[in-house]
Amino acid sequence: MTSENRIGGKITTLRTSLGLSVEELAERSSCDAATVTALESGEVAPSLTPLIKLTRALGVRLGTLLDDETELGPIVTRRDQAEAVTRIKSLETSSDAGVLDFFSLASGKASRHMEPFLIDVQPAEGSDHKLSSHEGEEFLYVLDGALEVEYGKSTHTLVTGDSIYYDSIVPHQVRAAGESAARILAVVYAPA
Repeated sequence: MTSENRIGGKITTLRTSLGLSVEELAERSSCDAATVTALESGEVAPSLTPLIKLTRALGVRLGTLLDDETELGPIVTRRDQAEAVTRIKSLETSSDAGVLDFFSLASGKASRHMEPFLIDVQPAEGSDHKLSSHEGEEFLYVLDGALEVEYGKSTHTLVTGDSIYYDSIVPHQVRAAGESAARILAVVYAPA
């Protein structure tokens, strides 16, 4: 089963265990019913903002949807293993920021409050800037390339070695700066 279908299956299982219809979950999470249905069926790639909204509505951590196995002790992810763990395609179900490939760095850690990712940020094809927001905080550190972070009414350009920490409730968008991809370390905190 692909990670997309595995995540969709977990959403369905949690939703039905709470006795919620797709429409009820959509209303609780401020997502539309079509998005919930598409995520559950695996028709669209899971993305961070709707997953955070859904986990809040379901009363679980984001990691509950991303984890394969859980470990109470520390989790070590070797550099050659990062690509083999859960991968999320973009921040939004439909994003104009370019493709953002997420590689979880702690997928097996039980009861975690932070979500650490390596993210490959590909250049956007269009020039539209659709901002997203969700509860929580984010820390981004640029490992390679250049990044633009549109945050509220300001835009910050970050290069290798730069970092930014912000409240995710403020509308924001992360995108590659220019024509080249960037690689970042991101730590996302989303309250349960």
